[in-house]
Amino acid sequence: MDELQDPVAGNGTRWPTPPLPATSAEYITALVHYHRAEMGRMAGWRDRIDRTTNWAITGVAAMLSLSLSTPTAHHGVLLFAMVLVQLLLLIEARRYRFFDVYRGRVRRMEKNYFAQILAPFPEQQDGNWARLLGQDLRKPKFLISTRAAMSRRLRRNYIWMFLILLLAWILKISTPKLQNDGAVHDVAGSLREIVTNAGFGPLPGWLVIAGVLAFYCCLAYLALSTGEPEQQDYDEVRV
Repeated sequence: MDELQDPVAGNGTRWPTPPLPATSAEYITALVHYHRAEMGRMAGWRDRIDRTTNWAITGVAAMLSLSLSTPTAHHGVLLFAMVLVQLLLLIEARRYRFFDVYRGRVRRMEKNYFAQILAPFPEQQDGNWARLLGQDLRKPKFLISTRAAMSRRLRRNYIWMFLILLLAWILKISTPKLQNDGAVHDVAGSLREIVTNAGFGPLPGWLVIAGVLAFYCCLAYLALSTGEPEQQDYDEVRV
């Protein structure tokens, strides 16, 4: 059996190299166990993604209940909720990048090995799939950028939370009954009144409205920009 020198010890200690599969049965067994391990890692990161989404939904529901249930609640609670959901979107984008790495490995094995066993198509066989999988194991790379991951999660889940928060914020600043001034009419009498209600501490209302508008324009651009650069060179996978 071949021996491998220990680079950490530095004292010439040599360890036996692990045996490689020598037969087809051993190769299939190793591949099946590896597929099961990658499925487990993919499911683990999928569960982490769902947890972040659940946190965001719970936070949005709590902030809506707190802001709209009483006139004494400030509309800044909804602005804080927007910032909080954006932070959770960043966290979920990072988790999605890890999930996408393990999903890509699983799909490569399922498409080029297991699918060929169940329904072989020789003209669609990729002979380099095992070599590409081995290179990915030696030096794993993210398959998508953080921006692309945020765009995907925003389009599929988070855009609805941001829209609900925006509608609730507009309702809060445009409904005098939801303000702390004791007004009894349902709709603001003028645009000036709405701008005044949008004030946040020392910040004037027009500046707060402009900030919210710019924030949602950035979200819309992020959600609609789905293109990836031609040369994909992303960072190594580091937990």
